[in-house]
Amino acid sequence: MSFSLPTVQFDSELLRKYDQAVPRYTSYPPATELKPEFELVDFRAGIAVGNYKKTPLSLYCHIPFCETPCYFCGCNTVITQRKEVAEPYLDYTVRHIRQMADLIDSRRPVEQMHWGGGTPNYLSLSQIEKLWAAINQHFRFAPKAEISIEVNPRYLDRQYVLFLKDLGFNRISFGIQDFNPQVQEAVNRIQPEDLLFNVMDWIREAGFESVNVDLIYGLPFQTLNTFRDTIHKTIKLDPDRIAVFNFAYVPWMKPIQKRLPQEALPKGPEKLDILQMAIEDLSGNGYVFIGMDHFAKPNDELSIAQRQGKLHRNFQGYTTKPESDLIGFGVTSISMLHDVYVQNHKRLKDFYRAIDENVLPIERGVSLSQDDVIRRTAIMELMCQFQLSKDDFEEKYHLSFDRDFDEYFGTERYELKKLEADGLVRLYHNRIEVTPAGRLLIRNIASAFDSYLKHKTNTNFSKAI
Repeated sequence: MSFSLPTVQFDSELLRKYDQAVPRYTSYPPATELKPEFELVDFRAGIAVGNYKKTPLSLYCHIPFCETPCYFCGCNTVITQRKEVAEPYLDYTVRHIRQMADLIDSRRPVEQMHWGGGTPNYLSLSQIEKLWAAINQHFRFAPKAEISIEVNPRYLDRQYVLFLKDLGFNRISFGIQDFNPQVQEAVNRIQPEDLLFNVMDWIREAGFESVNVDLIYGLPFQTLNTFRDTIHKTIKLDPDRIAVFNFAYVPWMKPIQKRLPQEALPKGPEKLDILQMAIEDLSGNGYVFIGMDHFAKPNDELSIAQRQGKLHRNFQGYTTKPESDLIGFGVTSISMLHDVYVQNHKRLKDFYRAIDENVLPIERGVSLSQDDVIRRTAIMELMCQFQLSKDDFEEKYHLSFDRDFDEYFGTERYELKKLEADGLVRLYHNRIEVTPAGRLLIRNIASAFDSYLKHKTNTNFSKAI
């Protein structure tokens, strides 16, 4: 199957029409389907299957602490300047790592590891080393494993950056959000331009293989011109990957957002202008639009994997690592096995109590049916490759012995026909293709295959644009 990707076509009328609340599909079923009524035996069984198949591993460590709140943040964080809280958390997380290692075959290679938060560089260098040593003691890393960490540039210096690289991290990500001082003050994240360029200089000096930066559009006091300035300064930084996230104003879910000046938020039409400008300027300066909100240089692994039809997606976002079991360590982390997803306790005291009782600190989970697995494949093919081969699909799931793709998704064909009429997809006898106009609305297209969404009247998902 050919994987020549279409260019992006910006259609403001379609974007307004489809600006609906839909999942981001870092998983299917979405994380909202994880429930407290879950049998831990299913998770253990899922790990046993991975052990039997020697499925590679992707590890995630969550460091929840931040010194100060960012008012736009939607992450699970603990805001405190009392650095002593990190030590007991590390002790419990190390115990959690040992707990999981006892279940997992030590011969399974780790092909990917990511530390996120919160603020992982909230930890001291000795604490970083302690957590690193615990993971390396129990897990075996593949020779070319991707080992990444998120950092807050406000709490970095050259020594810290060089230490991370010397320890073994080879990829790094940091948030910019916006270069404009007025915007930074409004969201309580002041980081001068000189600081950001210094951090990038240290990262390049250390020799990290890949650098990702995050931007957010839709923040208070942003305008088309101010965000264009942010885009151009980001291009000057020359990161390998750039994420341009849409800010979701949901103060009923994230009360910290009530501190934002609501009247200063850019309105819908201006947000669309900002998005269009960002896509055009990044694309015009050599970045490839990977999908949704991600851009990468043409020689980046994400761009190459997409051209080859080998791009994948999990709770950590777009990835080049196929068929890995994702194992999450620490509070609120999510583990994603082939047919089981679980999330750890969100509150520290619950996480600590479970570890003390020597039980898995899992708060909720979901076991996938075969229908879930089939629908997940359809959704992820569209999210990652922007096209889907019905023939390949039928062969993989033996649908031709029972019913073909169109028969299996007979109910969904009505929704797909509507999407085709609006110019978002092209439907062929043996494949589905996303059009240039549909690439920006890929979440809406993927949702056509979401059987859970059909039964929901109210959702807490962010809007597509």
